[in-house]
Parts: sequence; structure tokens; C-alpha cells
Amino acid sequence: MRKLVGLAIVASALVVSACNTVEGAGKDVSSAGRTVAKTASDAK
Repeated sequence: MRKLVGLAIVASALVVSACNTVEGAGKDVSSAGRTVAKTASDAK
């Protein structure tokens, strides 16, 4: 039973950290997209 509880805690921690990583990656991609769009607008 203790192993199962320990495994659940570890799995929960991994899921939470993965969400933060994906959110951060999404912000980076969004920032890069804005930069490309601004550069394209400036080139017009």
C-alpha cells in the first residue's frame, strides 16, 4: 500500500511539472510568433 501511495505522489509531481513546462514552451512559441509578425510588419 505504501508503494502505491508513493508512486501516486511521484506521478502527481511529474504531471504538475510537465504542465508548467508545456505552458512555458507555449509562451516561448507565442513570443517568437509575435516577433516574426512584428518583423514582417516592419518590412512592409
